[in-house]
Amino acid sequence: MVETREMKAGKRKKLRFSKIYSFACGRASFEEDHSRIGGPGFSRVVYCNEPFENAIRRYAGNHVRSTKYTVLSFLPKALFEQFRRVANFYFLVIGTLAFTPLAPYTAVSAIIPLIVVIGATMVKEGVEDWRRKQQDIEVNNRKVKVHRSDGVFEHIEWKNLRVGDIVKVEKNEFFPADLLLLSSSYEDAICYVETMNLDGETNLKLKQALEVTSFLHDSDFRDFKALVKCEDPNANLYSFVGSMEFEEQRHPLTPKQLLLRDSKLRNTDYIYGAVIFTGPDTKVIQNSTDPPSKRSKIERKMDKIIYFLFGVLFTIAFIGSIYFGITTKDDLSNGTMKRWYLRPDDSTIFFDPKRATAASIFHFLTAVMLYGYLIPISLYVSVEIVKVAQSIFINQDVDMYYEEADKPAHARTSNLNEELGQVDTILSDKTGTLTCNLMEFIKCSVAGTAYGLSVTEVEKDMARRRGSPLTNEMDYAKDASATKSKIKGFNFEDKRIMNGNWVKEPHSNVIQKFFRLLAICHTAVPEVDDQGKVSYEAESPDEAAFVIAARELGFEFYERRQTSVSLHELDPVSGKKVERSYKLLNVLEFNSSRKRMSVIVRDEEGKLLLLCKGADSVMFERLAENGREFEEETREHVNEYADIGLRILVLAYRELDEKEYKEFNDKFEDAKNSVSADREELIDEVAETIEKDLILLGATAVEDKLQNGVPECIDKLAQAGIKIWVLTGDKMETAINIGFSCSLLRQGMKQIIIKLETPEIKTLEKRGDRDVVAKASKRSVLDQIRGGQAQLTPSSGNSEAFALIIDGKSLAYALENDVKNSFLDLAVRCVSVICCRSSPKQKALVTRLVKSGTGKITLAIGDGANDVGMLQEADIGVGISGVEGMQAVMACDISIAQFRFLERLLLVHGHWCYRRISSMICYFFYKNVTFGTTVFLYEAHASFSGKPVYNDWLLSLYNVLFTSLPVIALGIFDQDVSAQFCLKFPLLYQEGIHNVLFSWRRILGWMFNGCCSAIIIFFFCTNSLDPQAFNSNGKVAGLEIVGTTMYSCVVWVVNCQMALAISYFTVFQHIVIWGGIIFWYIFLCIYGALPPKISTTAYKTFVECLALAPSFWLVTFFTVTSALIPYFSYSAIQMKFFPMYHGMLQWVRLDGQSDDPEYSEMVRLGSLRPTTVRNRQRER
Repeated sequence: MVETREMKAGKRKKLRFSKIYSFACGRASFEEDHSRIGGPGFSRVVYCNEPFENAIRRYAGNHVRSTKYTVLSFLPKALFEQFRRVANFYFLVIGTLAFTPLAPYTAVSAIIPLIVVIGATMVKEGVEDWRRKQQDIEVNNRKVKVHRSDGVFEHIEWKNLRVGDIVKVEKNEFFPADLLLLSSSYEDAICYVETMNLDGETNLKLKQALEVTSFLHDSDFRDFKALVKCEDPNANLYSFVGSMEFEEQRHPLTPKQLLLRDSKLRNTDYIYGAVIFTGPDTKVIQNSTDPPSKRSKIERKMDKIIYFLFGVLFTIAFIGSIYFGITTKDDLSNGTMKRWYLRPDDSTIFFDPKRATAASIFHFLTAVMLYGYLIPISLYVSVEIVKVAQSIFINQDVDMYYEEADKPAHARTSNLNEELGQVDTILSDKTGTLTCNLMEFIKCSVAGTAYGLSVTEVEKDMARRRGSPLTNEMDYAKDASATKSKIKGFNFEDKRIMNGNWVKEPHSNVIQKFFRLLAICHTAVPEVDDQGKVSYEAESPDEAAFVIAARELGFEFYERRQTSVSLHELDPVSGKKVERSYKLLNVLEFNSSRKRMSVIVRDEEGKLLLLCKGADSVMFERLAENGREFEEETREHVNEYADIGLRILVLAYRELDEKEYKEFNDKFEDAKNSVSADREELIDEVAETIEKDLILLGATAVEDKLQNGVPECIDKLAQAGIKIWVLTGDKMETAINIGFSCSLLRQGMKQIIIKLETPEIKTLEKRGDRDVVAKASKRSVLDQIRGGQAQLTPSSGNSEAFALIIDGKSLAYALENDVKNSFLDLAVRCVSVICCRSSPKQKALVTRLVKSGTGKITLAIGDGANDVGMLQEADIGVGISGVEGMQAVMACDISIAQFRFLERLLLVHGHWCYRRISSMICYFFYKNVTFGTTVFLYEAHASFSGKPVYNDWLLSLYNVLFTSLPVIALGIFDQDVSAQFCLKFPLLYQEGIHNVLFSWRRILGWMFNGCCSAIIIFFFCTNSLDPQAFNSNGKVAGLEIVGTTMYSCVVWVVNCQMALAISYFTVFQHIVIWGGIIFWYIFLCIYGALPPKISTTAYKTFVECLALAPSFWLVTFFTVTSALIPYFSYSAIQMKFFPMYHGMLQWVRLDGQSDDPEYSEMVRLGSLRPTTVRNRQRER
């Protein structure tokens, strides 16, 4: 072992002792008793390469299961899921009661439709779970090399892997468990990892082993032993707290050494790792919990309608039972029965006048079964089918396909389609959502001098608003772009410092330090291709832009090693490129609370340098007295850059002496050695002690351009009546100017600004009394909110549009319980809202406040991990599949590639889906009320005898065969106006915002229409057929004749009603509507031809009786025509005198005047009358 290690060390002379990762912090024995291991902060203990020790601790195996069911649990669990729905449970009870003598029909005819509906859903569940099972088998049976003994690695299946095993993973293989990286094929023990399966990010991550294990290879593991103590299994992908005891030294472990299961090894030949977490304990499995379940408001309302119909059902059953009990009791007069044909035998009490109360109770159960056809048994299944089809249309819409990135729209859930047509408020992230998140280095301020002549999009927009174009700058930018090829991430033009001209500037030494800092202070990794071209893998587009800018300006970062970074620098003396290496001692990483990052390096002259870059809000306060030489000019430039929408970082440095650095490093090592949940906080506290007394160098400004079509999209959404909030981490000035650029803010719009940057608050902050500052700040925010409300009161006489802009500090107080309602009241009365300096938590809280406070549909849209909370809080979460990775997409409900596609997603697909689902559900209830009411009316006509007017199988197949497909076709294909009209007349969208098409008034109206249709059908049929001979033989119409005629009329009426309600016919709709009617007659012929034992009363009824009788066809014709007249008349009157907006647009389309602006404007103004959209909210 010693000999091998010396040989390895000889081969790796370039490796140096790393102060970043390796520490000697006391001795620990591997022979400690088990009871002493696992103290606070060391919950999990892993013996590397000691399987027996780990077996004692009984950690989970590496077998994973993502299935919802097992073979044994499928039937009970799937049935439980189905019968949780109250409608399904009701039909189960009815099916059970059908086996009793109380049933008005045969049990088989009652139970078959339920079996079909439940069975179809269970088959779908089973197929989906079987696919998951196949995926599990494939994953669990993958092979990986595991160390067994004597340095030999054998292939075993993933499922047999155990905690503590040493594995060897090769290039392009997935990691089988969460591994501790020990060494790799690279000399510095680094490896590149792709985490697409975890967080969706496509850029490679750099991982690095501890230096003390970097020498390990196959034969070295023969005697390798180590003890790892770390945190318990958790779902946080970006944290790992632990330590490794190796060769009687303890070394801290960080996320840099953790390789997560299901991530892939890239650009690295192989790695060795120790298994830390297996199976259900791995972070990817810990993260595999389902996102919050969301149900649309229409679906929740649908449940309420079902409950309402249950109430109607039980009410009419109760009334009928009371009537039945009374008439049954009255049957007995003077010892004889009036209705002698109902005389019961000894075995039944159903019609016994002596036991009328019991007969009434039993009749109630019969009536509940008989009137059950008021409840649509296939409603839920049909809605699911329609929503899946609608999602396919969204996914395949070529107008929402982003060709440049090959990314279509993707509806990850179909539950919320209709809510896309009801969005009242959009809450949007800015960076990567409204903007491209493709950062370009465009300007900088160095030593108090502003450099960079390129013109930003915001500058151009501001010039247009002022009416004074930036002629000189824009001409220069055009000339520059014409003469120089575009470099991604670099849009800088200034001859004063380009091409090495910076050496001639007055403060060339400062400029040199500025560019050097850009080239060193980062975590990017260079990659050199076969042609020698250098590209960079950076954690963010900002970092990539800085490194590229440094390279283009003469400071090329070309190599990163475990302990050093190397540059090609422009030497100001010789004018040539020279190689310089900087020893990397410490990296103080960026996080959202610190808002800065620093590196400590030693240059070739032996100087210790701290290089720091961060937000202006935290950097200026850390400057030394002698480091503020350029502060005033830099602040001015920072404000100017913010005004034109640029992202700013301030750069500063300081030299450290050896003593100060040693004191810091000791504390820093102790903090990094701490194996506890607050280790990051301890590290931040230590970093705070060294990041001070800085010397200002300057500031960078990068542009994140707006995505194409954003201003037009926002303008169109605003015309649709949708309120738009932008939640951004930018400074207020930046956010305001971006707001103007993207049409969120417009000329003439009055701004209500709430901020705490007041002299009074600043004075109190200097005194340092936090409680006093907090109270004064809260009072100031509340006063500003009330001032804004005063401006918006009707008595103020203001007719202007208002925009609310609030900074992050103020927002924190505005979200407190006693202030948030006032804040919300002010915000919802503004056309646009911008929340600046917002944290991820604040984004989620604001979304929750708007969602719960307004009770209206909210949509959140974002592209990064910091938007996930907001997306999950909103009714609808839309993820942008952009540069920041796929975290937002993986947490969202619908993903799109560009913000501009939101216009089509909402105004076209949203409107169509809302209209289709609303009309479909209303029509579903209409056809069931029509059918159920005819059953009830005949029951009343027959003295509530409990005898159904229809044959058993006709009852059962009404919802399944004869009327199901037309309503599904309506939900999939119908559209009131074309996509072009939806986009041209965005006001149409307000029908969804105000829920015009699914208000209780409209729902009850359709039910009333069903009752009218049923009454006309019943009385026309019974009065036409009952009192006279039905054919030339003198035979009168019996129950079978009347029932089949009524059924024929119902099928005709509900299908013709569908034809009248449809706005857009397709071939499929013609087939299912008219084909459904034809199929009814074909069914009658086939069913009637079956033996009487099967067809019962329907035996040859149609062929021998109805088809040959002219009266049947005449009654059908006049009944159907009469039943359709009420709806036709109502529709004609409404269209003529009280048109809704979509109806007016249909007239526009019919008249062919859609291109006439005067006519279109007349239609728009006409839609504002009280009888159309805007004042219909009261119907809700």
